[in-house]
Amino acid sequence: MIDHNKNTLLIKRIGIDTYRVPVIYIHEDCHICKSEGFEALSRIAVTIGDKTIIATLNIVRDSLIQDGELGLSDAAWNLLSAKEHTPAYLSHPAQLQSLSYIRSKIYDHALTEDKFSSIINDIVAGRYEDIYLSAFITACANGRLNLDEVVALTKSMINAGSQLKWDQDVVVDKHCVGGLPGNRTTLIVVPIIAAFGLTIPKTSSRAITSPAGTADTMETLAPVTLSTEHMQRVVNTEGGCIVWGGAVRLSPADDILIAVERKLDIDSEGQLIASVLSKKAAAGSSHVLIDLPVGPTVKIRSINVAKQLADTLVMVGNEIGLNVRTMITDGEQPVGRGIGPALEARDVLAVLQNKQDAPADLRERSIVFAGEVMELSGKVKIGDGYHAAKTILDDGRAWDKFQAICEAQGGMRTPTTAEYHHEITAERDGIIGSIDNRRLSLVAKLAGAPMATAAGVDLHVRQGSTIEKGQPLYMIHAEAPGELEYALDYVASQKDIILINH
Repeated sequence: MIDHNKNTLLIKRIGIDTYRVPVIYIHEDCHICKSEGFEALSRIAVTIGDKTIIATLNIVRDSLIQDGELGLSDAAWNLLSAKEHTPAYLSHPAQLQSLSYIRSKIYDHALTEDKFSSIINDIVAGRYEDIYLSAFITACANGRLNLDEVVALTKSMINAGSQLKWDQDVVVDKHCVGGLPGNRTTLIVVPIIAAFGLTIPKTSSRAITSPAGTADTMETLAPVTLSTEHMQRVVNTEGGCIVWGGAVRLSPADDILIAVERKLDIDSEGQLIASVLSKKAAAGSSHVLIDLPVGPTVKIRSINVAKQLADTLVMVGNEIGLNVRTMITDGEQPVGRGIGPALEARDVLAVLQNKQDAPADLRERSIVFAGEVMELSGKVKIGDGYHAAKTILDDGRAWDKFQAICEAQGGMRTPTTAEYHHEITAERDGIIGSIDNRRLSLVAKLAGAPMATAAGVDLHVRQGSTIEKGQPLYMIHAEAPGELEYALDYVASQKDIILINH
């Protein structure tokens, strides 16, 4: 029988950021390590009162942790809602039943909603290490979830977190499945819609495999890490918001999965649908417009795949009570000029401020999407949405509303600029034939985006443009010389990121 007193240590917060992964630190001479056989990287159950987490063990050999102390990373500390010097009980974790469900899925067996709920609840509780998360993501990838499973996964993700309710019957949202650089229409659509008088509580993700997510770009202009209460105040006051979904615990499993998907560079269709729709439902939306860009170098490569995805989104939406409309759009080349948080924010501001040099394609797409959202809501007649949205943008109401939203979220900011730059020029005369979205995005990421918010790529040309040898194609922005070199080394190894036809 285990003596709880002998398996108890006093906790100490040591101020180490391990992102979402709970980590604990014990001195190598600790009696518990010896009696229980704990080793470095063991998974340990840590209990304080009625709260238990499973954390990864690191062994300390110096004076950072004394014998009798248990060091907690910031993630572990927050999960336990701990207080300094509180006793914590350590034990071997119980076997997770949900892991057997993942093994079942690996062998291509369908999972029920109960089994998905078991997996998702264990993920949210911090009981999975990255290797289990990777197994789950991979087991669900490549079209291995059927429609019933996608619905079950979506419902499980909704139920595992907070759910917002609004007084209005119609609450709208707009989302893009991603993969198209510079496509920051959301930051323009939200203020247009809010200025029109509709409610649009926009929760956005950070980048998964791209150089910037909507939340990353918005964060260069205003705070996005808001509490649920703060988010509700902003929406109740201004009609809309643009915040990071991870901060308000709407479908919290999604942000945990996204962190691993980013490392794997995987974005599976079934989990994409569950990710998008679970957050929309949890945010209290009733009507959702979803942008599906199609092109040879974006996530969706063909019209047929886009149509299948569109049909599934609508069907899953119906099952969870969402009115979903999809739009299949052109994803042949980046939208706007900037690729990277601050550069994309610059383009957004130019459109909202009606500047003459604002990217015409970003402006046009934003108006089209805003008009579609208005029509979807039923508040505008079919065919009248485009004009209504354009009027709100042209007369300055959208810009006024965007500033008000930024102030309500904590104050408007000025995006930073990068110190280091390098221009990539054309090697011959010709006409721009194609622009590789994926490889151009990788250039921006190697330059430091999205973590370095001013880093990225500034695109100078469009498909069909006539170009002369030596004329600039794009400029790379970096906050550090080493990151600029990484990007330039990659560019030197690649041919025809921007293809020039004779």
